[in-house]
Amino acid sequence: MSKISYGQYLEMARDVDVSDEDLLAYSVVVRGEGAFDYELRADSNKVEMSSEDEEFESAMRIGNGLARFRRQARFRKQLSSGTDLPVLVSEGDSWFQFPFLVKEVIDRLEDDYLIWSVGAAGDTAENMVFGKQRRGRTEYMKALRKQEERVRGFLFSAAGNDIIGEDPETKEPVLLDLLKDFNGNETDIEGHIDLPLLDEKLAFLRGAYETVIANIRAEPKFETLPILVHGYDYVFPFPWGDDDKRNPIYAAKNEWLGKPLDERNIRDKDQRRNILKFMIDKLYVMLEDVAGDASRTHVWLVDCRGALPSVGDWNDEIHGTSRGFKKVADRFRHVLEKAIAVQATV
Repeated sequence: MSKISYGQYLEMARDVDVSDEDLLAYSVVVRGEGAFDYELRADSNKVEMSSEDEEFESAMRIGNGLARFRRQARFRKQLSSGTDLPVLVSEGDSWFQFPFLVKEVIDRLEDDYLIWSVGAAGDTAENMVFGKQRRGRTEYMKALRKQEERVRGFLFSAAGNDIIGEDPETKEPVLLDLLKDFNGNETDIEGHIDLPLLDEKLAFLRGAYETVIANIRAEPKFETLPILVHGYDYVFPFPWGDDDKRNPIYAAKNEWLGKPLDERNIRDKDQRRNILKFMIDKLYVMLEDVAGDASRTHVWLVDCRGALPSVGDWNDEIHGTSRGFKKVADRFRHVLEKAIAVQATV
């Protein structure tokens, strides 16, 4: 592979016809403080860089921002070409935007839908719903209004970082606070969970989802717009036997789940996973109640449980591989087809 100039590298980054994989071939990934603080930088072994270029490069952080720019630029280009693909708006966390390294749900849906995405890896429900620019000026409401004449559905992914992800401030696993120290009983599941705290977090999430739904429904054009939510799949805390090959370049192998379970001295493999399955099932119970009867509320719950049944389907402890996310996207695709068909009869 011959070297390219730094200017050519920047042109590649701006050119949406250049695939993420081709851009990655001339890049290196630099770990940050948190799992999604990683930076994509020009590889000096493949890109000719002057000292000024290197100084400029070190001043830039290319990750979530560049991924969003490229995705939105592709949207604009396809829209201007006269595509007849149905338009969706998405807001969410890393299951909806995983910069460059994994093809997640939105990437996998783009063959069938034109998606305006305002998601960001590592984002939390608190920030998406109650953070900056509130009172009807949230990113997702701005996006929906921008696409109001053509949007056919809204996708929302927001619970992961509040239950099994990373605290955006401390960069520590959220799970640690939800776990109790090992009590000597390897069959006890609920006894190792701070149930009042879990209920408190789920109540907060319920309020966040209800706020999003209420904000959307408050505008006449969106009264019956399909809203899709989901609750993740049953995860595999690291390590998971001798065949566990997960080794992400952006995070420790036990970044979110294994580390806090170890700190609580919960060592039994099945108990560790069953504790997490219990929490995920509780999340689904809450989401099922929020969604209600989808044919009436037009809020559709995508059940992802069992979509990634093997540890080989997972890129790390809480994210699927690109191939694994294709299985998850198939579940979204099935629900989307039904939701859009029902909405068309209203």
